[in-house]
Amino acid sequence: MSKVYKTIITAADRFVPGKLRPLWEHEAGPKTVFFWAPAFKWALVLTSIDEFRRPLDKVSTTQAATLSATGFIWTRYCLVIKPINYALSLCNFSLGLANGIQCFRAYSFQKNMAIA
Repeated sequence: MSKVYKTIITAADRFVPGKLRPLWEHEAGPKTVFFWAPAFKWALVLTSIDEFRRPLDKVSTTQAATLSATGFIWTRYCLVIKPINYALSLCNFSLGLANGIQCFRAYSFQKNMAIA
């Protein structure tokens, strides 16, 4: 663990209320990478959801399918590692779902354009 991060955590440790102590001390809590990975990965999920505003002729089905598969594969992995990381699992599932829907929308659009 980096010295700077350890210093920040030690300083913050004094201000954590008793009711939040179990979360703070959890093996997948804010003191570990298991907490920060999903916290930052939500940006990828939000970006994927924002892509719904993009015109369907500009959406890459390959990219959406790849992100969807990645999300669902890592969802499973998050449930078998120790400690089980439910937060990261939910984040990955959301990523897979958002991109799966986007991939379906783009594929349907491209299929309809080919027929027309």
